[in-house]
Amino acid sequence: MAGVTALTFAALCLPLLGAVLAPFAVRVFGANAAWPLALVPLLAFVHFASLLPVIAGGEVITGGYAWVPSFDLRFSWLLDGLSLTFALLITGIGTLIVLYAGGYLKGHPDQGRFFSFIFLFMGAMLGLVVSDSLLMLFIFWELTSITSFLLIGFDHEREAARRAALQALVVTGGGGLLLLAGLLLIWSTTNATDLSTLLQSGDLLRANPYYLAILILILCGAFTKSAQFPFHFWLPNAMEAPTPVSAYLHSATMVKAGVYLLMRFNPVMGGTPAWETLLPLFGGVTLIVGTLLAIRQTDLKLQLAYTTVSSLGLLVLLTGFGAPYAIEAAALYLVAHSLFKGALFMVAGIIDHETGTRDITKLRGLRTAMPLTFAAALAAAISMGGLPPFFGFLAKEEIYAALAHPDPRSIAFTLVAVAGNTLMFAVGFAVALKPFLGPVLATPKHPHEAPPLLWVGPVVLALLGLVGAVFSATAHHYISSPTASAIRGSSSVIEISLIPHVGVPLLLSALTIALGTLVYWRIDEARLAMATILPRLGPGPDRGFDYFIVGLIRLSVRVTRFVQPGRLELYITCTFLCVAAILLVPLWLYGEMPALPVWPHQVQIHEWAIFLLAVLGLLSVVIARDRLTAIVSLGIQGFSVAIIFLLFGAPDLSFTQFMVETLSVVILALVMTRLQLSPIDRRPLGQKILDGCIGIACGSGFALLLMKATQGPFNNALTEFFNTYSKTIAHGANVVNVIIVDFRGTDTLGEIAVVAITGLAILALIRIRAQTERKLAENDPDAPEDLGVERP
Repeated sequence: MAGVTALTFAALCLPLLGAVLAPFAVRVFGANAAWPLALVPLLAFVHFASLLPVIAGGEVITGGYAWVPSFDLRFSWLLDGLSLTFALLITGIGTLIVLYAGGYLKGHPDQGRFFSFIFLFMGAMLGLVVSDSLLMLFIFWELTSITSFLLIGFDHEREAARRAALQALVVTGGGGLLLLAGLLLIWSTTNATDLSTLLQSGDLLRANPYYLAILILILCGAFTKSAQFPFHFWLPNAMEAPTPVSAYLHSATMVKAGVYLLMRFNPVMGGTPAWETLLPLFGGVTLIVGTLLAIRQTDLKLQLAYTTVSSLGLLVLLTGFGAPYAIEAAALYLVAHSLFKGALFMVAGIIDHETGTRDITKLRGLRTAMPLTFAAALAAAISMGGLPPFFGFLAKEEIYAALAHPDPRSIAFTLVAVAGNTLMFAVGFAVALKPFLGPVLATPKHPHEAPPLLWVGPVVLALLGLVGAVFSATAHHYISSPTASAIRGSSSVIEISLIPHVGVPLLLSALTIALGTLVYWRIDEARLAMATILPRLGPGPDRGFDYFIVGLIRLSVRVTRFVQPGRLELYITCTFLCVAAILLVPLWLYGEMPALPVWPHQVQIHEWAIFLLAVLGLLSVVIARDRLTAIVSLGIQGFSVAIIFLLFGAPDLSFTQFMVETLSVVILALVMTRLQLSPIDRRPLGQKILDGCIGIACGSGFALLLMKATQGPFNNALTEFFNTYSKTIAHGANVVNVIIVDFRGTDTLGEIAVVAITGLAILALIRIRAQTERKLAENDPDAPEDLGVERP
C-alpha cells in the first residue's frame, strides 16, 4: 500500500507539474508541445487505470499525509468506484484535450499560458473527486471555480469573455460559500473530518437535527456548480472560452462536480422525502428548460451547452429519484455523456476552426471535405440519441427501466425524461448532420479535414462509446458497477447490454426515437417557435444576474457612504464602541464579572503619590486648553505606569515603558506643531459626554477583564518553560529579553516592520508637504489644497 500511496500522490501532483512545465515546453517544442505535454495526464490515467481490478474487486483505497494532526486534518484521498471513474474521465479526456488544444491554438501567442491554466484546472478537478478530507474537498472545489474563471476569460480583451468569466465565478463561488457552511455543519455535528468516516456512519446524517439545513446548503453548492435551474444561465455563457475548454468543462470536469457531490453524499443523505423531492424536481425542470433553450440556438456550441444543462438535470433527477435502477442509470449516463459530449464539442470546434463559423444555418455539405470529422460526429450523435450499438443506448434503456412505474410520480417524471431525451435526440443529430449533409454553402474559410491533433480526440471518444457498448460486460465489471455501488453505498451489479429491456422501456425508447426524428425534421420551425415564445417570458435569469450585480454595487456604494463618510472621529468612535462592547458584554452576559477587591490597606505613601500623580495627569488632559498641553499631560500617565512597573520589580519593562512614552510624546508633539489644528477642543457638550462615556466604558472593561484574569488560578506552565529553556535553548539569562528576541522573534520582527513602514509613510507625507509648500511658494496652480497649507 505504501507504493500505491506514493504513486497516487505523484499522479495527483502531475497536473500541477504540467502547469509549471507548459510555458517552457511551448518555448522549446513550439507547435509540437502538445505531444510531450499530453504525457502528463496520460501517466496519471495509466496509474488510475491500473487500480481498476482492485476497485472492481470491492476494495476502497485510502491514503494521505497528516497536515494539522491536532485538528485531525489530513491531505487524504479516497478511491472507490465513483472517484476512480471521475479520475479516469478527467485524466483520459484531459489527455485528448491537451492534444486537441495543441492543434486548435496552434500559433496562438499565449498557448503556453493556456496549457498552464488547463493543467491547473485538471489538477483542481482531480483533487476534488479523490479528496477524502472535507476541507481538501472544499479547497479543490473553490480552485475549480478560480481556474475556470481563468479559462473562460482566457481571451480577456473581449468584454463578453470577461463578463462570462465573472459570472461563472460569482455564481459558483457563491455556491461554494454555502457548501462550506454545509460542510462545517457536518463537521461540527458529526465530528467527521473525512468522507471515509462519514460514509461509514450510516443514518447519522439523516438523523441529524440539522439535516434539512445541511441538505439545502449542499444542494446550493451542487446546483450552482452543475448549472441547475435557476442557476443554469452561467454555463452557456461560458462558451466564450476557447473550444478545448468548453469540451473539457462539459464532458469531464467542472460542471459535473455538483453531480459528483450529490452522488458522493447519496449513501448518507439520500432516501429521505426531502432528497427524493428536491433533486428530481430541480433536475426535471433543468432537463426541460435546457432542451427547450437548446432548440432555440443556431450556434453549435450553444446548442451543445444547453443540452449539457439538460443532461446534468437528468443526472440530478436520477440520483435523487430513489427507484430501482435509478442509480445504475445515473452511473451509465454519467460515462455515456462524457464520451459523446466531449466528442461533439470537439467536432463543433473543428467545424469552426476549418470553416470560420459555428452558425448551423450557414453550414451545409461538409461531408465530402471533412469525412473523418463527419464520422466521429455521427457516432457521437447516435450515442447521444440513445441508439444501438453505442453506450448511450444502454444508458437510455436503464433510464426508462428506472422511471417506468405505474405510480403518478413515476409517470410524471417518465414524461419529463421522454420529452427531454426527444429534444436532445433532435439537437444531437442536428449538430452531427445539418453541417455535413445537403448542398455545399460558402463559408468564411475553405473547409478541409482537420489535422490529427484535432480529430484524434473525437474519434477516440466516439470509438470508446462503441467499444463500451459492444463489450458491455467488461465495461460494467470495471466501470459501471463499481460506480453505481459507490453511489448507492452497497453492492450493485449492472447487467444491461445491447439486448434491450422488453416491455415499457423499449416502447418508451421507440417513442423517443420517433418523436426525436419528427422534431429533427421540423427543427427550423421548432427554433422559430422558441424564438417567438422565449422573449414573451421575460428577461430571464441571465438578465436577472445583471440586475443583481447592478443592485449589489449600488447597495455597496450606499453602505460604504454610510459607514465610511470620511470622518476620522466617527471611525474612532465606532472602534472604541466595539472595544467596549467586546470587553463588557461577554463579562455581563455570561456572569463573569470579577469580585471587587477590598480596599488595599497595605499601599505605601509613595505608591499613593504615584497614583495621585496619574490622576492629576488625567485631569490635566481633560482641562487642557490646547492639544500640545494635552499631549504632554498624557505622557504623565505613561510615566506613572512605568514607575509602578519599577516599584513592582520589572525594571526592564519599566525602561521600555519610559522609552515608548518619551518617543510617543516627542513624536506627537512634533507632528502637532506641523499641523494646522484648532488650538482648543470645539466639540459640543453632548459629544464630549458621549466620548467620555465611551472612554470610561473601555477603561472599565479593561480593568474588569484584568481583575477577572488575576482572580483565576495562575497557570505557571509557561513560566516554568521559559525559566527552564531560556538559557539551554536560547543561551540567554534575561528571560524577558529571550522571550522577545528568540521565542517571539517573528512577532518582534513584525512589530519592527510595522514601525518601519509607519516611519516610511510619515517620511513620504513630510516630503509631499515640502513639495507642496515649494509649489505654493512658486504660485504653482497645480499644487493640491488639501494638506492644510494656505496659499500665500
